[in-house]
Amino acid sequence: MSRSGSDGGGEVEVKRVFIGAGCNRVVNNVSWGACGLAAFGAQNAVVIFCPQTAQILTTLPGHSASVNCTQWFPSAKFAFKAKHLERHYLLSGDADGTIILWELALLSGKWRHVLKVPESHKKGVTCFTGIMVSETVAIFASTSSDGTVHVWEVTFPSTNEGDCRLLSLESLSVGSKPMVALSLAELPGNTEHLVLAMGGLDNKIHLYCGKRTGKFIHACELKGHTDWIRSLDFSLPIWTNGEAKNILLVSSSQDRGIRVWKMALRGFSGNYLGAIRKEGISLASYIEGPVFVAGTSSYQVSLESLLIGHEDWVYSVEWQPPTVAAGEGIAHQPQSILSASMDKTMMIWQPEKTSGIWMNVVTVGELSHCALGFYGGHWSANGDSILAHGYGGSFHLWKNVGVDFDNWQPQKVPSGHFAAVADIAWARSGEYLLSVSHDQTTRIFAPWQHEATSLSGGDSWHEIARPQVHGHDINCATIIQGKGNHRFVSGADEKVARVFEAPLSFLKTLNHAISQKSGFCEDLQLGVQILGANMSALGLSQKPIYVQEAENETADRNGSDSYDTLETIPDAVPVVLTEPPIEDQLGWHTLWPESHKLYGHGNELFSLCCDHRGNLVASSCKAQSATVAEIWLWQVGSWKAVGQLHSHSLTVTQMEFSYDDKLLLSVSRDRQFSVFNIEKTGTTDEISYQLLAKQEAHKRIIWACSWNPFGHEFATGSRDKTVKIWAVENQSSVKPLLTLPLFKSSVTALSWVGLDSKKNNGLLAIGMENGLIELWSLSINRTGDGNIAVLGATAAPVARLDPVMCHASAVNRLAWRNPEKNEDFSSMQLASCGADNCVRVFDATSHAIVDKNLANCNFGPEETSIRDTAAEEEKKCILPRLARWQS
Repeated sequence: MSRSGSDGGGEVEVKRVFIGAGCNRVVNNVSWGACGLAAFGAQNAVVIFCPQTAQILTTLPGHSASVNCTQWFPSAKFAFKAKHLERHYLLSGDADGTIILWELALLSGKWRHVLKVPESHKKGVTCFTGIMVSETVAIFASTSSDGTVHVWEVTFPSTNEGDCRLLSLESLSVGSKPMVALSLAELPGNTEHLVLAMGGLDNKIHLYCGKRTGKFIHACELKGHTDWIRSLDFSLPIWTNGEAKNILLVSSSQDRGIRVWKMALRGFSGNYLGAIRKEGISLASYIEGPVFVAGTSSYQVSLESLLIGHEDWVYSVEWQPPTVAAGEGIAHQPQSILSASMDKTMMIWQPEKTSGIWMNVVTVGELSHCALGFYGGHWSANGDSILAHGYGGSFHLWKNVGVDFDNWQPQKVPSGHFAAVADIAWARSGEYLLSVSHDQTTRIFAPWQHEATSLSGGDSWHEIARPQVHGHDINCATIIQGKGNHRFVSGADEKVARVFEAPLSFLKTLNHAISQKSGFCEDLQLGVQILGANMSALGLSQKPIYVQEAENETADRNGSDSYDTLETIPDAVPVVLTEPPIEDQLGWHTLWPESHKLYGHGNELFSLCCDHRGNLVASSCKAQSATVAEIWLWQVGSWKAVGQLHSHSLTVTQMEFSYDDKLLLSVSRDRQFSVFNIEKTGTTDEISYQLLAKQEAHKRIIWACSWNPFGHEFATGSRDKTVKIWAVENQSSVKPLLTLPLFKSSVTALSWVGLDSKKNNGLLAIGMENGLIELWSLSINRTGDGNIAVLGATAAPVARLDPVMCHASAVNRLAWRNPEKNEDFSSMQLASCGADNCVRVFDATSHAIVDKNLANCNFGPEETSIRDTAAEEEKKCILPRLARWQS
């Protein structure tokens, strides 16, 4: 960790606490490596997570387009070759055709950007395949919608100081119908030759043969599928009588079928006719396919089996990773295939012991009302777990916990949004974090106190509820502050704001999650009569399910079978969760009921905020004229519209009430900010408002604003790459105090937190369009006499977060967790969300800033770097598995 060289010695240490992200909804996006970690793409970030702990460890920035596919070296298939490897490698390809190679050092847990593959594809990369031919040499192929397939050899360094070397072996043009599935293997009995299988839009499987040095030629075509080929996977050579003569290829298609092909070594091509003597009559012998030649050997292809069982497109098939018997150096390929389909199921297929007919022996799946199913399924390296990723950007993990028989049970997995996260808000006392996204969902993330799997030793964060599942992209949300039940307002790509109230099932779940804390009030549950919510079939409203109704319905169902009909059984059954939920529970059983709709805006909702007493909610919508750009004020409780504030001429991008709720600040695309005076009149609930100040503050769009918690100073951030500090004087005018140095990217998010009210200092978190986040110390200088006036402000950077810790694209919102009473201000939590689909939480520790010796908070301009704990976290996850393999 590097430290500031300033005289004050100020330093902020930032630690990553939590990352929530969903998977891009494309095939081939997920890869499970021999190191025990899984990789996937979340927008343009490569995300690494540990299935063992259900936590995302880190994200890798580097792609400028959406990540389509990933591939580990070694993958789970080659885990038997990875026992002594100190470094593992990961390929990632994006929608622009860029391919990047990353390196993971197992012992230190550190990641390194190794290289960008040159002369890669002109269009999006759709699939990778790769094999380890030795501990330091891998061969991989990539395909793209540009109609080409590239084959590369990569040599990994044998020492810590070496560099990776990349060699182009072949570039194949496949014509106007691109390939979407690839698999690469060494031919049995002829390891100097490789076979590359590819399939795509022409419904055929094409086999190419070539030496390890390149020069691949088209060998033959395999016909049988009647729709697009979606997945291909070669087994390792099948050993019989100490010899490897056969290799199997499994293929899946949109025709819902799975086919197993056998490639048998028949002998030398010079004596081929004498070698084709059938050793026995079998089903495959009647379905023999073509013969192809590789070097001096020839191979007979035959259809081994046709597997029928899925009811929709089969997107992926994968052989169970090989096992190495004790005392033997030969890897044995288990006869077990995992398939994943759009019918929401994964199946494990194995041949029956007596007849040899392939049968479906395990079926697992999702029973939610998700419209579509799984994009892919993957084995763990030891074959005891299977992982699927689905249409909802979600993961589904099952582990075989049986001893004498198979018993596959669902496990916890990371979760998050699968589209840009537009807004976040902390609960009143910081118990949880609420986020809304363009994936049309609202989600709640919270630390689960009982969980001991957290890599940092603290609480383990999970998604604990999905209050809203909507039909439009959700753009904004605000938690209603003040007393009473937990409530929030959300605004989407519709002209209506919706109010949601926490049901009893959520309150009890939250009580389980934070049971180690004494701050949660169980009395709140007593007045709540709504158990949960149900989504109406033909609408967007979430209807309440009352406690009494649910009890009566349960009794009716238990008393008579005649009530077991679709009309009387609710689709959603609210559940109280005693441990972190899985996707099936989140998607349907954690909805919040909608209590009100707020009508008034003429366009899509864009911004929301609530005052700190919980009395007023302000809303704005997309606008291109002054009449539409008005800000509406809503009274909490009665939900009447109590004001329309006119000032801006274009969309109001963010609003925020001052901490004493006397002022409302708004910033807009028209490059202006406005400050309104908000007053409550008399003992009634009526309010009065007037425009105090309006000023063109920046040269470009103003994206963000934030108030000083200790006064009437505020910050604005703009596309012109500047942040400016302003002060409201005498409730009548605004004067500029300070302009921070020009940033390298547009400023898109701001959040100001106070540290010491006596010294008027705090931290300003600044998020940018390039995804980076910086923390700046701000100190406001005021006069000490009776007429308090602001003299000026000083600012200095105290932390620039490592790009690996930050977002891979624009930061959309930053929010400091509301500090509890008597809480130490030296340690705080900062939440962020971005266009990379991620929600992030950081711990910021700053003993120096509140130190008594730093009276003027005059930090030097030097950069203070961050200690990133990702290395320690990944090390704790990886080393146990590594030790188990080595043993």
